[in-house]
Amino acid sequence: MSEVFQGYERQYCEISASLSRKCTSAAHLDGEQKKQKITEIKSGVEDAEGLIRKMDLEARSLQPSVKAGLLAKLREYKSDLNNLKAEVKRITSANLNKATREELLESGMADTLAFNVQVSADQKGRLIMSTDRLNQSSERIKESRRTMLETEELGVSILQDLHQQRQSLLHAHNTLHGVDDNIGKSRKILTAMSKRLDRNKWIIGSVIIALVLAILLILYFKLTH
Repeated sequence: MSEVFQGYERQYCEISASLSRKCTSAAHLDGEQKKQKITEIKSGVEDAEGLIRKMDLEARSLQPSVKAGLLAKLREYKSDLNNLKAEVKRITSANLNKATREELLESGMADTLAFNVQVSADQKGRLIMSTDRLNQSSERIKESRRTMLETEELGVSILQDLHQQRQSLLHAHNTLHGVDDNIGKSRKILTAMSKRLDRNKWIIGSVIIALVLAILLILYFKLTH
């Protein structure tokens, strides 16, 4: 998975969890405090939308095999963000005037209470879901870092092996260079010996010829006298 996408994903999960908590808090506030909290929530929603757009661009820039899974996950985040927007809209439009509230209480307090309980349960479920997603994102980031460290260690080990092999090759090269020098010297010695043998052959041949001529002369004198 893209590390850039994971970074955006983690930020979104953090913002989503924070917005869920703020929505729950805003539902129990009144007056200026509630307006201030709603302003914070709307600002957070804008940040979440920005992260959704960034994740979308990053996912679409990846290979199809990776992009499909990220876009599916992104659809879940978009749905989660839409639910948050609906919750913000509900909280914003919940500032009914006193008469309307009294009328609602008179007409069906039990129904209103049940509705509030359901909304609180939905917010809690959304908060739990956002927290789970944040935890999953953190685990994926940790796993990616662990894989990077293992890959780095493997790369260092390979470089060390290559360095040792290079040293061995240099040593072998130096050894072969020494052998070549010795062979060259031996070749020169053998060449000199061969030349000396050739000269000795000529000398021995000359001596033999001289001896033969001397013997022939001796025989000739003996025969003629």
